[in-house]
Amino acid sequence: MDAEVTVATLRQLVQRFVEERNWQRFHTPKNLAMSIAIETAELMEHFQWLTIEESITLVQDETARAAIAEELADLLIYSLSFANSAGIDVSDAIFRKMDRNQTRFPTKAIQGTLSRSDQKNKEHNM
Repeated sequence: MDAEVTVATLRQLVQRFVEERNWQRFHTPKNLAMSIAIETAELMEHFQWLTIEESITLVQDETARAAIAEELADLLIYSLSFANSAGIDVSDAIFRKMDRNQTRFPTKAIQGTLSRSDQKNKEHNM
């Protein structure tokens, strides 16, 4: 379905859901940012204490992947609602960020390596 459904369609679906329940007053940028963080934590909970290998195995399990997909869906729904509330064009934001990342992480300079921030995090967690 990803290849067939647009971001605009998903945004409209989320907006309609919010409007039908008269939740606009609750869907403020602050509340939605907090909800995104909460859903991100719920997604992370599935992987807490797992090794890298165990995390890869987990997403191959059909039941676990379905539960993880629900958390990802919650995170994305809140993210789309945030975009609606804040008037952010998601596609434009992603294209701009990817352009910036091309400059920050040039292919030839870091291909196959951790970025500097990833290296610092890895050192910190050792």
